[in-house]
Order: sequence, then C-alpha cells, then structure tokens
Amino acid sequence: MEVKKFIEENFENMKSDLKELVSFNSVYCNDEAPFGSTNRKVLDKALSLMEEKGLRPNNVDYYAGFGEVGQGDKVIGILAHLDIVPAGEGWDSDPFTMIEKDGYVFGRGVSDDKGAAVASMYALKYLIDEGYEFKKRVRLILGCNEETGSACIRHYVEKHGHIDYGFTPDGGFPGIYAEKGMYGGSIVGHNTKIIDIRGGEASNVVCKKVSAVLPKGSFDVEVLKQYITDNGLTYDLTEGDTISITVYGKAAHASTPDLGKNAFSYLMEGLYEAGFEDSFVKWFHKNFALTLHGELLGFEKIEDKVSNTSINFGVMKKEGSDIRVSLDMRFPVMSNTKAVEELMQIDDEDNKVEVRSKVEPLYFDINTPMIKALKKAYEDVTGDHESEMEAIGGGTYAKAIHNCIAFGCEFMGEDNHIHDANERLNLEHFKKQVEIYIEAIRNLNEIED
Repeated sequence: MEVKKFIEENFENMKSDLKELVSFNSVYCNDEAPFGSTNRKVLDKALSLMEEKGLRPNNVDYYAGFGEVGQGDKVIGILAHLDIVPAGEGWDSDPFTMIEKDGYVFGRGVSDDKGAAVASMYALKYLIDEGYEFKKRVRLILGCNEETGSACIRHYVEKHGHIDYGFTPDGGFPGIYAEKGMYGGSIVGHNTKIIDIRGGEASNVVCKKVSAVLPKGSFDVEVLKQYITDNGLTYDLTEGDTISITVYGKAAHASTPDLGKNAFSYLMEGLYEAGFEDSFVKWFHKNFALTLHGELLGFEKIEDKVSNTSINFGVMKKEGSDIRVSLDMRFPVMSNTKAVEELMQIDDEDNKVEVRSKVEPLYFDINTPMIKALKKAYEDVTGDHESEMEAIGGGTYAKAIHNCIAFGCEFMGEDNHIHDANERLNLEHFKKQVEIYIEAIRNLNEIED
C-alpha cells in the first residue's frame, strides 16, 4: 500500500492512540517504583498498543519497555519517552484530555514525546503490514524517566546493551548532530532574609510563577512594582505584617530560556533594585541577574561556533533558613565539565553552588553512514535539501545510549509550546513524521556493516 494512503486510513486510530497515552498524567512520582504508578500504567498501555501492531513486547522492569520486529545481531533503536513534565497552569483545556482544533491537537505530551512514540509505532506497523524484510532487529524503546534523569535508558542498557544504529524522535528535523553538555544542581543561600518562597514546576522549565513572603519595610515596594511592570511581567502584592508577592513570567524549555521570562530572576533583580539588603539577592545579582548565558561569569570564553551556554532556574523553595533554587545549565558542545567547573567557582560564606549531575556534550560527524541515512530520509520525504542538522541545548536519550541522535519530531521553525501550557502538535506534521520514520528505518536497515 502507498504510504500516504496507509496513513490516511489509519489516521483516526493514530489520534485515538495518542489520546489514550495523553490521558495518563505520567509525571515522575515516588508512589510506586521505579517512577510512579501512572508511569507503570502508561507503559502497560503502550506495550499493548505495540503488540496490536505486530511488535513483540518486552517490559524492562517498568523502567522502560520495547516492541521488537526482525531478526539478526544488529539492533536499530528508536527511543521515545512516555513521561512528561508537570502540566502547570494557563491551559485553555484539560491537559490530559486531548482536543483537536484548527489543525492541531492539544495536550501534555502530544509533542514531547507521546506523539512521536505513536508515529513510530505506525511507521513500524506499515513496514510489518507490507511484509518488509528486516535484516536487523528494530526496537521501539519507550522510557519512563527522560524528563527527570533518563535512569530508564541506563537501566535498559544494563539489561539489553547499546544499539548499533538509531534515533530518538525528541528533538528536531533534519536532525541533531550535537547536544550541549549538562551541569545541574542547586544554588543555595544560607543567610537570606526572605521569609518564604515557592515557585516553578520543574528544573528544566523556565519558572513561570513565583511567590515570596518578605519582611515589611525591608525594601521600596513602589520601586519593585515599577521594575516588574517595566519588564513586561505582572504581579499580585498584598501588605500586612509582611509583604506577599507573586510574580508571573512565561514558561519555556530550559534549553531555550530566551523564549521565556523567568519570574524568579525578575523578582530577585526587582528586590535588588528596590534596596532589599540580603546576601542571597546580592550574590544572585552579582553572578546571574537577568543573564541567560553566563555573561557575568565569563562563559563567553568557552563558546564555540555552533553553541553557547544557557542557564535556567526552574524550582525554588525555602528549607528552614535556606533558600534552594534548581540550576539547569547547558554548555557548548566543544567544551567540557572541567571548564565549566572553573567558571563556577562563585561560592562565598553565605551562598554556594551544589552540583548534582555533570554530563559531557555529545558530538557526531555528519558524514557517518547513520547520520547520512537519517538525513536522506528527511530530504526524500520533504524535498528539503537546504536545511542543515543542528546542535541543540536540549538533552535527549542520545546521551544515554551509543549510536543514536535526536531526529524529529519538531520541524524547523515550529513552536509546539513544549514544557509550556497548551502544548500542541500539527496534525499534518504528525502524518509527515510517520513518512519520515518509515524511510529512516528502511535506510538504517540497509546500512552494510
């Protein structure tokens, strides 16, 4: 059957499968190992959907699961994830009831990354239904912990090893040949006068909303109000025995902080401008302020031709006398964690950086057979021979498993509001994904070892 005809005949089923997966609020939770009861349920559903389409299902201890087709020693891997970031506020509809409107579907995970999982299932279903000869084993591997550390794929690798060729449809077309390094943890202030603070949804999301309680008379309230307004943000403020303020910004993915407005950073800078005498606020102003790329710390020294540094503060809270703020940094592909460590020597007696994780950058030569096979699939389906592969700040499964790059699912110039309210998926692009993945699997299958 011609590919486009197959997609049209199966399109309602594609949307129905995606709607089912979106209905699971599969945020990380510790109510049941390893990543929560809802992640176990969504994996069960995904495995059953793959089995319906002719794939051999395998549950990897509820860390991940895969559907397999084909025979042989070599393994082609397609790695998508079923977990999501918290839905957050600001949705025009229920984030877990997928709706269709104006050529898009809306819901948490439709683009990141449940839509890509469904598109990959139907790409494999097409090849199976057509009796395609798989010279290698093909595995659609679905993890449940990508958004909070990718322990799912590390566990998969421990049990089943690395893949020989593959892609993760969790980036962009025509492909991602390099990913920035990652440096994560917290900044901590031990002697702040901030009475309480709460904000953010996830470390890898630009803080959209932050609420703080501050001592009355400790700063110029009118200056703070004016600062927030002048910078295009909104706020709620009440005065009593203390001052309570909530600042509203704009969410975005931590790898692209320029697309958001970090409510926490603006609050800190507003307090600094308003004369709030506080060791943490002063330290934050000195080292970060409103910068997004480490400009105050000298990070321009490690920039390369294709990438710079991005810094995000995602979640903040008061713990006893301490203020703790998550730090999510992505650094250039030609640099390393040692260079970052040298630039991050900014601790003082009251404030410090606590490092939780360090991941070196990922880089592939675009002339390798695997990369050329994937790019050809994109070009043959779309007719676009001008767009070039990119280096990105996002971290994908490609860092957790060998011989894999991010390939799709977003198209160039597209904004699907990933990690923000009203996440969406263009339905025509949903169809196009299936076409591209079919060609990609064929091309990888034909690579001669």
